[in-house]
Amino acid sequence: MSVPHPHSPADELTLRLPRTEARRAELDQDEEWCELLRPDGVERIRFHDYDRIFEIPGLYERLFYDELECCSPTVVREMLEHGIRGEGADPTSLSVLDLGAGNGMVGEELRDLGVAEIVGVDILPEARMATERDRPGVYADYRVCDLTDPPAADDDALRALAPDCLTTVAALGFGDIPPEAFATAFDYLAEDGWVALTIRDDFVTDEDPSGFARLLRRLDAEGALEVSAERRYQHRLAVSGEPLHYHAYVARKRGELDPSWVAAAAQLDPA
Repeated sequence: MSVPHPHSPADELTLRLPRTEARRAELDQDEEWCELLRPDGVERIRFHDYDRIFEIPGLYERLFYDELECCSPTVVREMLEHGIRGEGADPTSLSVLDLGAGNGMVGEELRDLGVAEIVGVDILPEARMATERDRPGVYADYRVCDLTDPPAADDDALRALAPDCLTTVAALGFGDIPPEAFATAFDYLAEDGWVALTIRDDFVTDEDPSGFARLLRRLDAEGALEVSAERRYQHRLAVSGEPLHYHAYVARKRGELDPSWVAAAAQLDPA
């Protein structure tokens, strides 16, 4: 996991986490918030207001990694490396599409693994801005676009990339990356390419409202996705101090995704 540099901007931030209120209110993950104490007052910031978080240097790392002990980028990097080297392959030969790239935490892990070509995609311009500010040079390219309806220029560039690895870490569900966007990224991925993803516990159950559980099961049943490793782990702490568990998967693309599967997973199509 990346460690903040000495005298980083995070050192100047004063945060207050509403642990007692969060326990009392039983906040869901996408309802959590913190308070940033400034000389001119207090700013309440919701955890899923990523655009605001990315605007403040050091806040993302301080909040999620220092205070809440997030470890997902490291978990995925280690699992992916184990899978690749277990097949006698070299991670330095990969071209990776990092979906929901945020401010480059996963990209930095991949770069540390030796991956030479990493392309980030995120829907927020603030995410690319934060990456260029905090981790310049991690990505060979960084596209700000919505993969549910990508602009032609972005679509052409990502198809031309034909990545042989797709990563998406702590970004699926909650409406941040819907199944339709994941399906587009999966379509860009080359045959037999690697997939490394994490997803919250609740989104791999039969009661999952996001559609991801049904889509992943369909991909497996149809032979389009071959899972080689799965791990349940503590993604981070909730603001209440309770653990938040996720599932991490490493898999290979073995076939194409039929768009009708996405509609069926979202229960828009009874088929």
